[in-house]
Amino acid sequence: MAYMKVIQGETLPNFLESAIGLVQKTEMVTREMAETVDTKKLIYGGTVLPSNDGDATGILFETVDMTDDAKRPASVIKAGRIYGNRLRTALSAAAKTALEAKGFVILDAPEVEF
Repeated sequence: MAYMKVIQGETLPNFLESAIGLVQKTEMVTREMAETVDTKKLIYGGTVLPSNDGDATGILFETVDMTDDAKRPASVIKAGRIYGNRLRTALSAAAKTALEAKGFVILDAPEVEF
């Protein structure tokens, strides 16, 4: 007999404005960076790393599931064009300044109706 379980998912809006000038590097992320969602520990795409302040060096490219790992490699955006108003957590003024100094262009996405 088969058992089925329905898991509710969620879709995050695309925060990339353009692939032109996009620079990604692989960095290690840790479980301490994750937030607990139901039974999982997730670091969401668009999270400012290592912290949302003047120490910001990049933005996580896609969501990483840290439930079973203490640390793992992840793709981090190091420069490029992004929509700041589509990030899961709003950029602090210090983080925005730090990221712009590293080669980020931070724009506001237009509101679109479907």
